[in-house]
Amino acid sequence: MANVAPPPAVLPDGAIPAATLVIMRPPDGGGPDEILMVKRSATMAFAAGAVVFPGGRVDPDDYLVARQHGLGADEADGAARVAALRETLEETGLAVGWPALAESDVAAVRQALLAGTLLSDILAERGDRIALESFVPFARWCPNFKEARTFDTRFYAVAAPPHSHELTVEEAEHSHIFWASAKDTLAMADRGDVSVIFPTRRNLERLAQTSDFSSFSAHSGQFPVELITPWIEERGGQAFLCIPAHLGYPVTRESFDRVRRG
Repeated sequence: MANVAPPPAVLPDGAIPAATLVIMRPPDGGGPDEILMVKRSATMAFAAGAVVFPGGRVDPDDYLVARQHGLGADEADGAARVAALRETLEETGLAVGWPALAESDVAAVRQALLAGTLLSDILAERGDRIALESFVPFARWCPNFKEARTFDTRFYAVAAPPHSHELTVEEAEHSHIFWASAKDTLAMADRGDVSVIFPTRRNLERLAQTSDFSSFSAHSGQFPVELITPWIEERGGQAFLCIPAHLGYPVTRESFDRVRRG
C-alpha cells in the first residue's frame, strides 16, 4: 500500500499540558552522551513500569513562575520549561536551570516541593532567578490512544549541570534511576530488560543519531517542532502506528501489535 498523507494533527479535547527533559552528559569512559532515565512505578496509571525521561504535567503555578522570570512571551512554552525544571528536581534531585541553588540546599528544596510548597513561593523567599534559556525544544507529542490520560508533552534537551550528590528517585512515582546512552537504552529494550512506550522509543532513536548534546542541538535546529499525534495506517494487511516523516525521526512507523502505547 502506498504511503498516504498523515492526518492533520489536532490537539485532543482534555489533553493535559506536560513537559519532559532529556538531560545529557559525557560518560567518564568516552563515547556517546548518557541520558538520565527513570523507571515509573508499576502502580502508576500512565506508562506503568516504563522507562521514561523525567517530567510531568504543567501546574498552574508554573505559568506564574514563567511570567515572573521573563518566560511569558510564549505562555505555554514558558510554563512547560518551568514544569520540566520542577518535575526533574522532584523526581531525581537534580536541579537544572537554577544556578543560584547550591547543592547543599537541593534536598531541602526538593522536599519542600514534594510537600506541596509552590515553586513561586520558594523562589520568592530565596530571591533566586531561574535560567531556562539553555533548554532546547525539539518535539511536542500528544498521542491519543484513549487508553489512559492524554498528555500534550513538550520535549526539551539540556546539558547536565555539574553535581556531586547522588541522584535518587521519588519513590511514590518511580522505582529506579540510571544514566545510559540512547543506543544502550534501546538495546536494553530490545533485550526485554526495560520497557519503553512508543514516544520514548521514537525519541531515543532520534537521540541515537548524534553523539552528544551539542550535535543533538544542531540536529534539532534543522527540524520544526510540530504537534505529533500518531495515527494507525494499514500497509500490506498489517496495522502500523505512524508519525510524520519530516520531523527528524529515523523510524516513523512500528507494527501496532508491538507498540507499548502507555
